[in-house]
Amino acid sequence: MGEPLNIGIVGAGKISGAYLSTLARLTNVRLTAVTDLDDSRARALATQYEGPVAVAPTVADLVSRDDVDAVLNLTIPAAHADVALQALAAGKHVYGEKPLAAHRKEADAVLAAAREAGLRVGCAPDTVLGTGTQTARRTIDDGLIGRPVAATAFMTGAGHEKWHPDPEFYYRPGGGPLLDMGPYYLSALVHLLGPVVRVTGASSRPRAERTIGSGPRAGHTFPVEVDTHITGVLEHAGGALSTLIMSFDVRAARLPRIEVHGTDASLSVPDPNTFDGPVEIHRGDGWTALPVRAGYRDAGRGTGLADLAAALDSGRPHRASAELAAHVLDVMLTLMDAADQDRALPVTSTCERPAPVTD
Repeated sequence: MGEPLNIGIVGAGKISGAYLSTLARLTNVRLTAVTDLDDSRARALATQYEGPVAVAPTVADLVSRDDVDAVLNLTIPAAHADVALQALAAGKHVYGEKPLAAHRKEADAVLAAAREAGLRVGCAPDTVLGTGTQTARRTIDDGLIGRPVAATAFMTGAGHEKWHPDPEFYYRPGGGPLLDMGPYYLSALVHLLGPVVRVTGASSRPRAERTIGSGPRAGHTFPVEVDTHITGVLEHAGGALSTLIMSFDVRAARLPRIEVHGTDASLSVPDPNTFDGPVEIHRGDGWTALPVRAGYRDAGRGTGLADLAAALDSGRPHRASAELAAHVLDVMLTLMDAADQDRALPVTSTCERPAPVTD
């Protein structure tokens, strides 16, 4: 293994703390710089890391630094593509929070810029690289459930405004339950069942306004600009059908996170918003827990960045790839188009199933 990959963080908001916790214990990446629109947040984040971290005044300053090899893009969704393109233009690799971009053209521009520059672009979620989803994938790949025929994926809640102090961006273009949480579930489904070729769906927006429920802005009301309840059926290239519900309009539910049903058995998959959790199989005689058989152990936010750094070192493809993220984005946008048009639509993009994370 060579020298650690030097990382510059753009965006020192709420999620940055989770990344920092992981970066602090990784040996193949090293935080060297950070920037944020709020300089005080950037300085606070820099002081939490063991080792010297420069605070850059702007994104342009950060991406031009010689001690930054890759940019960790933790900005709001609407800024993901712009920051990625700035970093690529400066010759830096990029790993960003999901979604890859707010629109297909932006995602295509990021992919094209990376290809032209010969640089890597990775994208969250990397939760699918943990032991939960990877053990489930190993179980499917080994044929223990027979031929996969169907899956269900449910994410339901009452909305982020109940706990988030600044939730507006979740309800603006680029947000909503599908673009916010869908990448976790759809990335897992692609890992488990392969790319999606066709979708159909329906969506609704039951409330025109939301009210912040906690923090210094509690009681503030803001408009809802996107649909907040989306249902869909996804047809995978291998023929399996996945039923999807993503909602910010459900007060309580007992729905499973993900289940995969095969000709011989059913599989219960843990929450794809987490890295681990129990994987259980049902062959007709009750649910049985399976041992951990694959995946990065003790993983956290930033494991995908470490996988990218290792891939650069060895020359292999990285798993949390922009190609996968672009396909997931296309699936989500096509699902929303299908809901608007009230008909099934083909998904024109595709991607390779990422390589499994084996023991």
